[in-house]
Amino acid sequence: MTQPGSSAAPPAGTQPEEADRLRDLLRTSAYRRTLALSAAVGVPVALAAFWFLAGLHELEHALWTALPDASGWNAPPWWWPLPLLAVAGVAVGLVVRRLPGTGGHVPAAGLHSSGTDPATLPGVVLAAAASLPFGAVLGPEAPLIALGGGLALLLRRLARAPVTPGSTALLGAAGAAAALSAIFGNALVGAVILVEVAGAGGTRLFAVMLPALLSSGIGSLVFTGFGRWTGLSTGSLSLKPGVPVPRLDAGDVLWGLPMAVGVAAVLHLLLWTGRRVAVFVSARRTVARTALCALAAGVCAAAYALGTGRSPVEVASSGQAVLARLAAEPHAWGAGALVAVLLCKAAAYALCLGSLRGGPVFPALFLGAAVGVLLAPLPGLGVVPGMAAGVAAAGAAALRLPVSSALLAALLFGSAEMIPLVILAAVAGFVTVESLPAGRTAPPAAEAG
Repeated sequence: MTQPGSSAAPPAGTQPEEADRLRDLLRTSAYRRTLALSAAVGVPVALAAFWFLAGLHELEHALWTALPDASGWNAPPWWWPLPLLAVAGVAVGLVVRRLPGTGGHVPAAGLHSSGTDPATLPGVVLAAAASLPFGAVLGPEAPLIALGGGLALLLRRLARAPVTPGSTALLGAAGAAAALSAIFGNALVGAVILVEVAGAGGTRLFAVMLPALLSSGIGSLVFTGFGRWTGLSTGSLSLKPGVPVPRLDAGDVLWGLPMAVGVAAVLHLLLWTGRRVAVFVSARRTVARTALCALAAGVCAAAYALGTGRSPVEVASSGQAVLARLAAEPHAWGAGALVAVLLCKAAAYALCLGSLRGGPVFPALFLGAAVGVLLAPLPGLGVVPGMAAGVAAAGAAALRLPVSSALLAALLFGSAEMIPLVILAAVAGFVTVESLPAGRTAPPAAEAG
């Protein structure tokens, strides 16, 4: 019989408690070395992410603002996206065929948190540089994840640190989180996205979260300070609604939830279409088919500009800057312009998802916000609640990451009042896409021929 106050050993075959596992993990010298390396990785990854984003931003400005101005136009003419996206298609097709790693993973396959082989980084950077500034309807988050993860593993190799499967996963996640914090403008969002992408839980949650959070925080600090010092813009995501944030009421929820379901269903269809486009592009004649799909996306932008008299940039872009303008001046968009931008940008988005290189997040967020503004006149639904619900649902549908999507939407709108709605919308969007048939299988990589 065990005496009072004595500790009996756990029965044979039982697993130690999660707290004991975590304590044992934190005490290991290998994990502590990984934490230290993760902290060190945050600085160079943040600097690389800064120059990468600044370079993309400057090239985009040159192509869409400076060059039209120098040619005598106050704004890009309606046909401007056609040659730019045709060039993008040819360039990306050549990168896919000639360089290791096929320019990174296909955006329609979603985000991946695994460490990127440093040998594939030149192809990832070149494909992103050929896509994003030239008008691809994609965001920079996927190339940033690859850049951060690949640089982290390269730095480990240069430091001659021990290589284990565990350290590879942790350092890859830490480097990716440090890079992601740059574009989302928040260190916490980058870390949460990477943890949710990794599907971590229990002890594994803490094991992945600590290096990612540490590297993300340091990277965000370096990134912010370096940006202020140089004065260069990188276009981090931020919204300042131009209308007052109302108190949440029953009408916002009653309209917001079915809207979230509809937005998620449409995004699911667009991603499915993107995967079909990827299959078409990878089957044969990769360069020609990539150029054809990119040119078709340019046609969508040109048709929008020709039909509405507005700038083709509103379609041929990631949607990041346009989303900020939409939030600041939602009433400057008529119903016809909103319907047109939704139809044209959705079509261009599906084409770019399967052919060019970038991330799926920013165009999806814009589409969700535009739906919210379009439906805002419904009785009981406000502009800000409509946008918040649309952004949360679109993020959850595009990424299948409900926690990250709710957190991102809540931080973007900067109002605790919207938190219950964005959580409900993110859950509704996630449940919708998970309930629909079809396919989370990544499309095949492009063939070399």
